Amino acid sequence: MKDIIVEKGYAASTGGRKAIQYMLNEDLNHIVLSLSIDQFYTSIASSNLRTEVLHSENNIPIDLKGPEASAIIMDSLEDFLSKHQIRKHLVIGIGISMPGFVNSETGLNESYSEDSSLYNIREQIENRFEIPAVIDNDSRCVAWAEKKFGEAQDSSHSLVINLNWGVGLGILINDDIFKGTSGFAGEFSHIPLSDTLTLCSCGKRGCLEVEASISAAIRNIQKDIKKGAYSIYEKLELEHNNKVEALIKSVQIGDQVAINNIGKIGYLLGKGISTLIHILNPHRIIISGRGAEIGQILAPHIQVAVNEYSIPKIAKKTTLSISTLHRSAQQLGTTALVIEKFIARIIN
Repeated sequence: MKDIIVEKGYAASTGGRKAIQYMLNEDLNHIVLSLSIDQFYTSIASSNLRTEVLHSENNIPIDLKGPEASAIIMDSLEDFLSKHQIRKHLVIGIGISMPGFVNSETGLNESYSEDSSLYNIREQIENRFEIPAVIDNDSRCVAWAEKKFGEAQDSSHSLVINLNWGVGLGILINDDIFKGTSGFAGEFSHIPLSDTLTLCSCGKRGCLEVEASISAAIRNIQKDIKKGAYSIYEKLELEHNNKVEALIKSVQIGDQVAINNIGKIGYLLGKGISTLIHILNPHRIIISGRGAEIGQILAPHIQVAVNEYSIPKIAKKTTLSISTLHRSAQQLGTTALVIEKFIARIIN
């Protein structure tokens, strides 16, 4: 026990003798595995107890709509363990974050039918690797990363927008994640704010996601190119494994078609954020996930919409922040989830 728990120094005085604080010894050689899954790509990482990445494999192409998605995920994890010679007895747990109606209590992803292998992927991973696993929604993990390591550290009430292929939301209230009655709070993507009739991935029309996501920006850039507009995105799309990376690079080098379409999704995102401000009156709105990498383009358009659609008296104390965690947010949050869930395995 003496090597597991170490002194952290003295706590602030409350009038008497200062209490000695203790913490987990972060120099222990235990490992955390994280699976950060999105609709089309999966990233795998091993980290130490300081949440520092030891090894990682990013942008593994896995389409969650494919029939073999869960099998490919598990085979990829098997290959990762073998390639980096990770000893299972040092792994305290495997964290899985993915989009959908993830019930962290039951470990099920209820976006899928019971006969889908993704429905109980946590259990499958535990059975195959004989390592305890925990699963949660990707946007909640992103929000947890912001609380632990990012822009929400000094804020008790924040809303974290996970801007990626879709538009996720993590709700931080009183320094904790708010999940709602069924555990599915935060389905920001599916607020019916779009004026188009484009079909959403949820099967309904008019969802915010169809106009305010990176998927929407890519779709609109491709339409502009077909109409004759010149965009460097057309070239970069062929060079990058992940289309999101091609889009981000296009914006960063000043491509006007890409910048224009990012501005459009920023404005629609701001319209949706205005609704959240009226309902929850947060201290801070944080743009996180991959979309934060182009936050300098998004932020002005978001702010214009917030100014236009929000009641000033309600919105004036809400600040907009752009995360600096970027693409690492999901992995960090997933790793932190494992440490909090399974730390007792080390102590005991």
